[in-house]
Amino acid sequence: MQRFLDSLVEEGAAGVLLHSRSPERTWVGSSGVAELGTDRPVDPDGWFRAGSLTKTFTAVVVLQLVGEGKLQLDAPARDWLPEVPAGISVRQLLNHTSGLHNYTDDLPDAAGVFRDRHLHRDSRETLRVAVGKPRQFEPGGSWSYCNTNYIALGLLIEAVTGGAYGDQVRERILDPAGLRRTVLPGDDVELPEPHAHAYLNIDDEYVDIARCNASQAWAAGEVVSTAADLNRFYAAVLGGELLAEAELEAMLTVVEADDSFGYGLGIVRRRLPDGQVVWGHHGGFLNYLTISFHSADLSTQLTLSATGSKSGQPETDQWLVGLLT
Repeated sequence: MQRFLDSLVEEGAAGVLLHSRSPERTWVGSSGVAELGTDRPVDPDGWFRAGSLTKTFTAVVVLQLVGEGKLQLDAPARDWLPEVPAGISVRQLLNHTSGLHNYTDDLPDAAGVFRDRHLHRDSRETLRVAVGKPRQFEPGGSWSYCNTNYIALGLLIEAVTGGAYGDQVRERILDPAGLRRTVLPGDDVELPEPHAHAYLNIDDEYVDIARCNASQAWAAGEVVSTAADLNRFYAAVLGGELLAEAELEAMLTVVEADDSFGYGLGIVRRRLPDGQVVWGHHGGFLNYLTISFHSADLSTQLTLSATGSKSGQPETDQWLVGLLT
């Protein structure tokens, strides 16, 4: 494990941390530095921006509302959220078969992202602009990963419950599952301590992007957490603590993208070359790069977070093969 983490740093990550558990052993460790220009090591229990792992949190709340009879998976999303075009179901938002334009395709370059890093982004306006763009395909006609879907789902949660999205996640997931080191920061640009710093490359200079406003990502990617908490979260999901049997079965029903990858309702299924099947999600938010994957029986769990500098988005399959085979 240590050699693998060291190799990621050699390839360009500023720092890496890992919490891993298998039937043979539990391993916790890190490599690299928490902040460039210092020799401060990465704290393996430190905080990081989990990015699109937020989608699983959002999906759990939606599925709880389905279990309570307040939503129906195959009903039109616009029954609760008029901004969503006709013909798109709640399920199609959850499994990325809506065909909506992906708003993150329109984000500025690294210099623009850094310039605007403290700005608040209005989620309803984000959705309004995205649905005004040409669709990728007709609803249900294909599959394409789309962050706009989860902005819509965050607004859907608010429309159905009458409460704030973040409050619903706290009341329905964080408190019941005992996730005391997971937060939804809203407009707060600070990260709890200790945390590692991630960097953007702007004109061949690495600029610190740790302090930023995550409202741009919101229900698609704002969660800040730790590896231990994320392992605990996915254990609660896959172990049936947060969802009833019918809703968990629906979550784990995937759209097959290829032989090794399937997308359920806010959760990813990966099939490794040796036949292992793991469930979880990947995340990338301003060069905080995270994977969290788990066997269905929870005998194997891992969460890895890398703070990027020179490295790009993680090759999830490569990371999982390096860690699990």
